[in-house]
Amino acid sequence: MSEQLLDFTGKVVLITGAATGIGRATALAFAAQGATVVIGDVDKRSEETVGAIEDAGGTALFVPTDVTVAEQVERLVRTAVDRFGGLHVAFNNAGVLPPMAPLLEQSEADWDRTIAVDLKGLFLSMKYEIAHMVTAGGGAIINTASIAGVIADPAMSPYVAAKHGVVGLSKAAAVDYATAGIRVNALAPGLVHTPMTQAWLDDPQMRATVTAASQLGRPAEPEEIVGMVLYLASPLASFTTGGVFVVDGGQTTR
Repeated sequence: MSEQLLDFTGKVVLITGAATGIGRATALAFAAQGATVVIGDVDKRSEETVGAIEDAGGTALFVPTDVTVAEQVERLVRTAVDRFGGLHVAFNNAGVLPPMAPLLEQSEADWDRTIAVDLKGLFLSMKYEIAHMVTAGGGAIINTASIAGVIADPAMSPYVAAKHGVVGLSKAAAVDYATAGIRVNALAPGLVHTPMTQAWLDDPQMRATVTAASQLGRPAEPEEIVGMVLYLASPLASFTTGGVFVVDGGQTTR
């Protein structure tokens, strides 16, 4: 029964930030479950994600997209709908990390870039996704926040602010559009081994620091985050909206 509920055959799934890491792993997983995957990203490595899906017999499309530019986000959603006939699931995963530094040492430029990609980009993505889903009778949206959206990581103030905003924006959208059949939830991963975090993990002292809080004593692999996304997109989560789903190896348990 649960396997059938995780079957996305005939569904169109839009994913931002799927060139590498969690986004790529999730795109491959949705495609393996029968979904047509549309990727929006500024990173041309998204073409490799599309190639991997097509090599496995799936269908995918890469639409170069800067999520901070409204016209590009609107084009991404319109392309998904026009090319494949609908939009059933959106996984808004695009994001950046600022340099690690205390608040006083954070530059205005790094603040602006982090808020623009991690928060404004999410707002624009939901704005155009929801506009279609309202007319289509519903859908599921999963937004990548972070444990930095529920606690405060040190030396990461722009990221913490943006990801707290992601959590709040996800809850607000869930309230606004529940009666339209649109479910909106936030995903809050802990440390995940991705190209974005590779520099941390390559530094022995930094690796020890960032993994110390995990009860499992290690970072997650991107594939270990995928299951929560597919669950939240599926009928198994039909009564689930406005939630924040932590996948952090026990980091926030104490």
